[in-house]
Amino acid sequence: MLPILQAAGLPVIPLLIASLVALALIVERIIYLRRAKILPPQLLDEVVRVYHNGKITKDVVDSLEKNSPLGVVLAAALRNVDAPREVMKESIEEAGRGVAHVLERFLTTLGTIASLAPLMGLFGTVIGMIEIFGSTNSTGANPAQLAHGISVALYNTAFGIAIAMPALIAYRHFRALVDSFIIDMEMQAVKFVDIVHGARK
Repeated sequence: MLPILQAAGLPVIPLLIASLVALALIVERIIYLRRAKILPPQLLDEVVRVYHNGKITKDVVDSLEKNSPLGVVLAAALRNVDAPREVMKESIEEAGRGVAHVLERFLTTLGTIASLAPLMGLFGTVIGMIEIFGSTNSTGANPAQLAHGISVALYNTAFGIAIAMPALIAYRHFRALVDSFIIDMEMQAVKFVDIVHGARK
């Protein structure tokens, strides 16, 4: 691998940094964005049970808020359980926006790397082309410099594309996953609002 990196020249360094950042972000998002962690399966049933038992205390609400992102949304609902339906829904929407922001963390960076990596590869290609033209003089081309220029051009293009493809796939996957979490969260929150205001049992 080292000879390849040496052949790719200095323009490959930003690509290597981008690849390490992308890899770290992908691993972090895989660990964080687990359905069981974001949307605990029995949490809504437990909150409904607490509501029916009338055991809504500050400690219960604070504990629920620390439980999970869904817990944050349902805690906002519990805090406003005695308020009119519209006020309760507004508090849920505000909490939901905050949760959505947390779930989307680092996705912009990952998307930026996916978009920028081919351009960084293209920059390396341009540097390689400059070296190729620089190898030509009145007596002809310097074969070693010509070969190095071609290596820089091709390796940087390949590295840029190789980094962009998995980064783009991961970005799209996490984006869709976050959207599905948010929709599921909204549905569970609305269900709880309906239960509180008598539209459901």
